[in-house]
Amino acid sequence: MAGIHLYDVIVRPVVTEKTNILADESRQYTFEVSPRATKIQIKEAVEVIFDVTVDKVATMVVPAKRGQRGRRIYQRKPAWKKAIVTLVPGQSINLFNL
Repeated sequence: MAGIHLYDVIVRPVVTEKTNILADESRQYTFEVSPRATKIQIKEAVEVIFDVTVDKVATMVVPAKRGQRGRRIYQRKPAWKKAIVTLVPGQSINLFNL
């Protein structure tokens, strides 16, 4: 992986009610990843860090959240990249199974 280190690819796991349901029912786990990370880099990082086999990776860029005070528009939260990782049947990541 040229340009980006293995442990810099995954920023944090995204833990919400929806991601917990995806993890329980579909073996899909959601992570915030580096904006420069590719699907191949994300797959390798998850496989090495969590010792699982990844079936597929879907990525998307979550747009910035904007706010407004009067006529002034400002940015409340910056844009970030999200990856939904699907594992092969029979595997799970214990980080989400608390």
